Amino acid sequence: MSTASASNTPLLSAALARRTIYQLGDTDIPISDARIHELVNNTVLHVPSAFNSQTSRVVLLLGEEHKRLWDLIMDVYRQQLSEDKFKSAEGKFKGFRAGYGTILFYEDNDVVCDFATKFKRYAEHFRTWSDQTSGMHQYMLWTALEAEGLGVNLQHYNPLIDVRVATQYDIPEPWMMKAQMVFGKPLGGPNPNKEFKPLEERVKVFGAK
Repeated sequence: MSTASASNTPLLSAALARRTIYQLGDTDIPISDARIHELVNNTVLHVPSAFNSQTSRVVLLLGEEHKRLWDLIMDVYRQQLSEDKFKSAEGKFKGFRAGYGTILFYEDNDVVCDFATKFKRYAEHFRTWSDQTSGMHQYMLWTALEAEGLGVNLQHYNPLIDVRVATQYDIPEPWMMKAQMVFGKPLGGPNPNKEFKPLEERVKVFGAK
């Protein structure tokens, strides 16, 4: 399927439109908190997982809780970085804080270990499959939120922030943080100079008519 024909289907059209947006605001959000919650719930319910293990866990932070999270993250990094390095990173943190919400993605390590024990033949693969499931949750929500008119970017400040975040939001100990998805009203566009490696180097097709 060509890019042109793919864009004629709703799912792939949304996938083509999904891009990283860093300039975010916290007012005039195009959808309600209830709708955001609905998108999260449907993603967690319906994104597949190996052996139907359902290892993914999600924490949704909106409004002031979102800002509290990024204040916490800034405090963690202020203590870990030199003054000069923190100053160079502070603008980026404030940019994330300026958004409206953050989704924290976790994987439940107890469930991963239980399945590895139950299916010993595949035990070494469950950690990889868990990461794949988390990635599908992240991609689904990223695409869904942008299809609703929000701007989104994905961050990875774990594991440095894990303990403080777990304490703040009473996160169960077996939950392992994977990523932080920031969203809000888009105030800017994506990088117009994104480069794509040739498809000929990335795709092989056999048996096509």
